Amino acid sequence: MDPVVHFEMPADDQKRAADFYGKAFGWHAQHLGPEMANYTVIHTTEMDKDRMPTKPGRINGGIFKRTKSDQYPNVVIAVKDIREAMKKVADAGGTVLGGQKPGVPDDIPGIGLYVSILDTEGNRVGVIQPKEM
Repeated sequence: MDPVVHFEMPADDQKRAADFYGKAFGWHAQHLGPEMANYTVIHTTEMDKDRMPTKPGRINGGIFKRTKSDQYPNVVIAVKDIREAMKKVADAGGTVLGGQKPGVPDDIPGIGLYVSILDTEGNRVGVIQPKEM
């Protein structure tokens, strides 16, 4: 069974969104630079030295700059083999969108291989093969 390991949310103003979640829920934000697409990592729980949640079942997330109106919150599922997962998605009736190039995973430095998919209901979901796996 492949677990949900991350969430992402688009924002028009990443700092404003991070401030909101910090004030409302006590989450901590780490704003990354242009080398990581100005992504904002969101910590919703305590983490160990390997940047993994210390309590089972908890996940962290991120906020990215909204670039178009049809971007929505996203969950990310971890898999052992991203290419095998892409095939399973297609075989199950979903659509593999890919990363920056259609059908091709992005290699996120220090994180792993990532693709976006659409399920059979049109929901966009992220799939990641973390570096540790």
